[in-house]
Amino acid sequence: MWFFNDEERELQKMCKDFAINELAPVATEHDENETFNIDAFKKMGELGLLGITADPEYGGSGLGATAATIVMDEFGYACASSTLSYLAHTILCVNNIEANASPEQKAKYLPKLISGEHIGAMAMTEADFGSDAIGIQTRAKRDGDNYIINGNKMWITNAERADVIYTYTRTGDEKKNLSTFIIEKDTPGYSFGRPLHKLGMRASPTGELVFENAKVPKANLVGKEGDSVYHMMKNLDIERITIAGISVGIARACLDNCLKYANERHQFGKPLGNFQMIQKMIAEMATDIEMMKHFIYSVCKDYDNGNRGKVVAAEVKLGIPKMVTKICLDAIQIHGGMGYSRELPLERMLRDNKLNEIGAGTNEVMVMIIARQLLKEAMPQ
Repeated sequence: MWFFNDEERELQKMCKDFAINELAPVATEHDENETFNIDAFKKMGELGLLGITADPEYGGSGLGATAATIVMDEFGYACASSTLSYLAHTILCVNNIEANASPEQKAKYLPKLISGEHIGAMAMTEADFGSDAIGIQTRAKRDGDNYIINGNKMWITNAERADVIYTYTRTGDEKKNLSTFIIEKDTPGYSFGRPLHKLGMRASPTGELVFENAKVPKANLVGKEGDSVYHMMKNLDIERITIAGISVGIARACLDNCLKYANERHQFGKPLGNFQMIQKMIAEMATDIEMMKHFIYSVCKDYDNGNRGKVVAAEVKLGIPKMVTKICLDAIQIHGGMGYSRELPLERMLRDNKLNEIGAGTNEVMVMIIARQLLKEAMPQ
């Protein structure tokens, strides 16, 4: 983008090279085997990418939404699954601790998370409470200098790999009386329940977390009891923007595959790219990608400049992944039978992108957020 500064351009090049060399060659293998690319994850730590938004005092890069989205975009081009796990670690865990935890908690947890020695996750969703996050039922009860936590979390990215889990619980009967704890994997009473097998993002481990009288020190409470709703709202915008960045990377990969195939593949004695219907799909694909890039990075710049609003973040989250699903389908159509086969990565890209219409708030929830705010603003005073 024309408004990237020198640091952001260098970051973009580094991430592009890393994606091509470390993620792309093994993306299909990890997808087929549902395995986590731990080698690449460790190397991300060596490159200083695992604390992209964290304070340099703890080993972070001290950058913002623009930089984080650049990483998602470039990594998403090569392997969306690995990028989703990266997002869960850097945005859902590290950025939440950076934004909400005490100096003592930051000093204890951030250095190892940022170096890659530890893997992070966030635990909010439960089997009966996804979009209705305020309704979660996992409960923490004070017991002297500890809290006793009981309940289950579901659909947790990085679950079986996580050393540190930023966890939302209920600490009172009022609906908004929710509290946040930093849970360590060796906490007594805490365990990984079972892995979940998914349509897409198969190289990003997802599973269930179980709390059976888990004993957590009071020192691991983030902020005060009842602060969780504020914590949730504080991080949602950057989560929604950055997950849409993964979709932008997927779209760019689809276009590049189509351009190559349209020049190489011949039908009726002509390159496929000579046919107007193919040209139409490619032209619309390229145009949509340019619009998405300008939209998302403009919103990132506004976010980094302090101009933040949940409506525009919701618009990014609603609009971009939905557009990219169509781009994936058009890319498969251009490739015909080969596109539908597993010989090419296009079917994986389609499967992976579908998650971005569900995670971090479904399309339907984004519609509610956007429409309610616009209707409220338009209401006569």
